[in-house]
Amino acid sequence: MPRIPAKITGVSCYVPPRVMTNFDFEKIVDTSNDWIIARTGIRERHVVDKGMATSHMATAAAKALLEQKQVSPQEIDLIVLATVTPDMLFPSTACLVQERLGATRAWGFDLVAACSGFVYALTVGAQFVAAGTHRKALVIGSDTMTSIIDFEDRATCVLFGDGAGAVLIEPCASASDEEYIIDFHHDIDGSGGCYLYMPAGGSLNPPSHETVDKKMHFVHQDGRQVFKYAVRRMAEVAELLLQRNGFTDKDLRLLVAHQANERIIRATQERLGLTDEQVLVNIDRYGNTTAGTIPIALVDALKEGQLQKGDLVVLIAVGAGYTTGGILLRWAY
Repeated sequence: MPRIPAKITGVSCYVPPRVMTNFDFEKIVDTSNDWIIARTGIRERHVVDKGMATSHMATAAAKALLEQKQVSPQEIDLIVLATVTPDMLFPSTACLVQERLGATRAWGFDLVAACSGFVYALTVGAQFVAAGTHRKALVIGSDTMTSIIDFEDRATCVLFGDGAGAVLIEPCASASDEEYIIDFHHDIDGSGGCYLYMPAGGSLNPPSHETVDKKMHFVHQDGRQVFKYAVRRMAEVAELLLQRNGFTDKDLRLLVAHQANERIIRATQERLGLTDEQVLVNIDRYGNTTAGTIPIALVDALKEGQLQKGDLVVLIAVGAGYTTGGILLRWAY
């Protein structure tokens, strides 16, 4: 069976209404607005209220997308949900979202690749559409990072926010349609697992008084190691995707990088030789929402006129693991 080009036909997002600024953190830990901006580029981030979880944000983003596209939930064939902060270990968050949406024909699952999760999930969803077995795949990135952050650790607590984004993937209407997902590259390097991780909560260190007392259920990060790896691999993979498909940096309309730290994004930009107009940066408004960052960024790019039909786009991310993911596409609407 010949493969069918797949494309993104819609994108939407949800962020909780409560905003936490750098000035709020000045009251909690030994930090300052200027320090946070200088080292991360973050000014504020959205934070869930008690009782809101990853599935709620994912459902809100998906509902907004389906309404925008006038697609019935019963038309959805597949839900791939990227997250490292599921509501619970089981059932999967995808099951919770499927039920809330009323997507009775869909099957689905959660995918764990940390900050690369959305890009991984997008590739997975696109393969089912390209195989001709699925017509409409819903890919969601959603994370409640504030649920696994130690608000006494100034090195990590200022970095993260909560949010979700969703895209719809459908087959191209005809062979002449040139706006589609062109290529992807993903890899992992398990030697980096010790630099960004959450030590407890799984089978190795199940929850106990000891793990809670030792703050093992929070994010642990070696920022310098993550920074160096992320800059190198994001630039290498973006360049690989362009060269492999006969493009140069001048052909690229927009690089949508994972929003972990503005310095990482700018260093990647410099390595690739891109202009400011070719790089999306919105970390100042959201912080690092892990699997939510790239779809949220796509929504902002559309709102701000940075993305038009036919534009050549690279989505790129590095996450805990280490995981690296990149996708090359032409924007479809």
